[in-house]
Amino acid sequence: MAQSPTGVEALSYEEARDELVRVVSELEQGSTSLEDSIALWERGEALARRCEEWLIGAKARLDAARAGAVPATTGVADDE
Repeated sequence: MAQSPTGVEALSYEEARDELVRVVSELEQGSTSLEDSIALWERGEALARRCEEWLIGAKARLDAARAGAVPATTGVADDE
């Protein structure tokens, strides 16, 4: 039987993504019982949320890095 959604919060992005790919593949095969399919679906939803959390965090870090890398301009030349 498929794992419950617990423990997803401890996964890295790559771990969550790889497991999500496996879950989707299993669901696409259609060879599991209805109950197992529902458990897989729930696990997949949790994994997708975890991936999204990682991506949102990564975007925030990139935005912050970009904001810090752009020099502030006051409109006055340095030599004036």
